[in-house]
Parts: sequence; C-alpha cells; structure tokens
Amino acid sequence: GIKIHDWDKWEDPFRLTMDAYWKYQGEKEKKLYAVIEAFAQNNGQLGVSDARYINALKLFIQGVVPLEYYAHRGFAHAGRHFTGAGARVAAQLQAIDELRHFQTETHALSNYNKYFNGLHSSSHWFDRLWYLSVPKSFFEDGLTAGPFEFLAAVSFSFEYVLTNLLFVPFMSGAAHNGDMSTVTFGFSAQSDESRHMTLGIECIKFMLEQDPANVPIVQGWIDKWFWRGFRVLTLVAMMQDYMLPKRVMSWREAWEMYAEENGGALFRDLARYGIREPQGWKQACEAKDHISHQAWNIFYNYTQAAAFHTWVPEESEMQWLSEKYPDSFDKHYRPRLEYLRQEQQAGRRFYNNALPMLCTVCQIPMAFTEPGDPTKICYRESDYKGDKYHFCSDGCKHIFDHEPEKYMQSWLPVHQIYQGHCFSPDVDPTAPDFDPLGAVLDWYRLEKGRDNMEFEGSEDQKNFATWRGDPLPGSAAPEGESL
Repeated sequence: GIKIHDWDKWEDPFRLTMDAYWKYQGEKEKKLYAVIEAFAQNNGQLGVSDARYINALKLFIQGVVPLEYYAHRGFAHAGRHFTGAGARVAAQLQAIDELRHFQTETHALSNYNKYFNGLHSSSHWFDRLWYLSVPKSFFEDGLTAGPFEFLAAVSFSFEYVLTNLLFVPFMSGAAHNGDMSTVTFGFSAQSDESRHMTLGIECIKFMLEQDPANVPIVQGWIDKWFWRGFRVLTLVAMMQDYMLPKRVMSWREAWEMYAEENGGALFRDLARYGIREPQGWKQACEAKDHISHQAWNIFYNYTQAAAFHTWVPEESEMQWLSEKYPDSFDKHYRPRLEYLRQEQQAGRRFYNNALPMLCTVCQIPMAFTEPGDPTKICYRESDYKGDKYHFCSDGCKHIFDHEPEKYMQSWLPVHQIYQGHCFSPDVDPTAPDFDPLGAVLDWYRLEKGRDNMEFEGSEDQKNFATWRGDPLPGSAAPEGESL
C-alpha cells in the first residue's frame, strides 16, 4: 500500500482558516442567490436561445449534480481517515464545497422545472436510468476505494486533469445561450475548483515524494481513473457538439486545449517522479473525432428510455460539425443523420426497442469503434470464474482484469431489466398483456412523450414557442415572415 513517512510535508498553499472560509463563501452565496432570484423573477427561462438548450440542463441536473453529493461523501470520508492535519482540513473543506455545489446547482436549475418536462425526478432517475449508471458507477467505484485512491480518482484524475472539460463547456455554453442563472453558479463553483485542483496535484506529489514504492501504485491509479473519467465525459462531448443551439467550441477543440495541451504539460512535469502519460491517452486523443457523434447516435436510438429529447441537427448545425470535424463527420456521421432525417420526415422516426449490450466497467452501450477504424465496433471480453464479461475498449478490459472481483458485481441496468428487477412490485410479468418497456418506464417514473422522445413537436417545444409568441412548430408563418 501507500507509504507515508512524514505528514508534515503536506503543503496547502491556500491555508484557509474556518473563519476565512465561512466569510468568503458567505459573500459568494449572497451574490449567487441575487442572480438566481432575479433570473426567476424576470422570466429568464424565456431568454434562452432555444428550447432544445433545456435538454443540456436536464442532462446536467440528472448526471452531474448528484455527483457533487457523492464527492461530498467521499471527501468527508477521506478527511476522517487521514492522519495529517493539512490533508484532513483540505479534504473536509472540499467536502463542504461539494455539498454547497449540490445545493446551489439544484437551486439554480429549479426554476426551469416549473416550465419544462424532464426535470422533476432527477434524484430518483440517478438511481435507475440506464445512462446515469455511467457517472454513478464512476463515483461508487471511487467511494469503495481507499482514501488515497479516492483522491487520485477525483481530486487528481477528474478535478485536475479533466474538470475543465466538464465545467467550461457547460458554463460557456450557458453564457452563449442566454442562461445567466446557470453560468453564475458555474463561476461560483469554479472559484472553489482552483482549490480542488490544488488538492489533487498536492496529493499526487505528496505520495510520490514520500516513498519510491508509491510510484507504481500511483501510476496504476492514474491509468485507471483517467480512462474512467474519459468515458464519463462522453456525455459532455455529446452535449457540447449536439445539444447547444449556440455552440462555443467543439469537443475536439476543447479536448485539444484542456487535455492535450494542459494535460500533456502536466504529465511532462510529473515525469521527474517517474510518472508517464496514462495508459489509454493516445486512444482518447484519437477518439476526439468520434465519441460525441457516436454518443448522440446512442441517445437518438434510445431517447424513448431517457429523460430528455433528441433530434437530428439542422443543416446549418451539420455544416458546423463538418467544419469542426473535417476528417470524420462528413465521411462517417452525416450520411446516417441525413438518413434519420429522411425517415422522420416520412413519418418513420426511429426508436430502438431492443436492449443494448453494456460495457461491464463504464456501463455505456457498446457503440464505440476500434482505434484506427471508425467503421468497426470495438469489442473486448474476459472470462472469469466461468462467466464472460464484455467491454467497450482495451481500457475498460484492463481495469476489469486488474480487479475482477470488484467489477463482476457491477449493477448493469440492462441485466437488471432482464432479471426482472426494474418493475414496480404490483406488476405481473407473466400477465398475457404485459408490456415490459412500459413497465420499465413506469418504474423509472418517465412520462413517455413528455419527458423524452423526439423534440420536434414536443410539449416543451410548443410551450416555449407559445410563451415567446413565436410561430408554433409546423404552423404557417405570417405573410412576409418565415419559420
């Protein structure tokens, strides 16, 4: 295990006292809630760019906000286990930060719940919906590790290496789409993130400097948690390229800036300790041209079992994607989207009612492609104790093979459905008229067609147009005007 010889070597450049912390956070709270209240009182929800944008907020409150509470639990737990005072205080302060983020993000988004569908049961969905098992399993994986591995997972691999890929796209997207409530809590949270990132790099350097035997352990954690975090960010990549009516930058550009440039410099600095780039780094960099498109295809197919709407991008948006992804979009993804649009216009909007195979580790449907060949689905498997386990990548297979006893216990949503664990207690699966999909959606508490499915013609789209006095979808525009 990790060897620590001198806890006094732990350095905290912020050196916050509790008095200073409460004063600083109290001032931020006053400013934040003034903006949130003003946004609600002035019907700020009508000033966003397009009702499609609200689906990005749905994904955020469903898949990101609950992670703040998980992080709160994890840092509170880690703080109780560390011996050194500096590490204990840093972890406890971050635990309070994460609880605050959970609360302020919920409050900032709560105004939208009054007007739009798909925001009403986010805590319930986090424990049940298939795609939310992706971020949930990441944090449950971290929470069941030791305190040092938890910090390597969350403080370093996620907060320090990858957090800018989460918060910057969401918050800059909010600003560009007229959502001042969301962007304000984003700025408020990011001022805390600077301390969190410092804790992440300090934790790694502290372990590396304490004993040479710690180096291979830390490297193994970096390999594992970089890949786990990268897979979680698939949801952010999809949001950034497909769910923002007014786009800031592509996922490809964000990855090059925050991962390749900043992350690359970080690992060059850590080389003096014997740390290299994470295993899977090159595959992740290659995947920047593909994962957002492949993820959107998954959700377009299965949006009837999600808690937000999907759609085919408009022609101008596909042109933007062509410009941002010159080597991949037109060749591999535009033809599929154009075909789906034709089918929808012909009254055959496609929904896939089959249950997909899930990766045992990241729990994403098996839809990612082979490194170097975007025409072939990547598939890996391992046999363990007489059972076969499936993986979406070499990275996920490597993680399983290193800790099979842990990952063989994965709560995979599709498996749970097949085993009959996703129905209400009063449902009889043997009844002649049993509808398994309907029973699962009832257990999810999804209102089919209101919370999900196609955006075009949805209640959200129609209500937004009515509130703003815009022509209703599909209606004729007044003479001299166009839709």
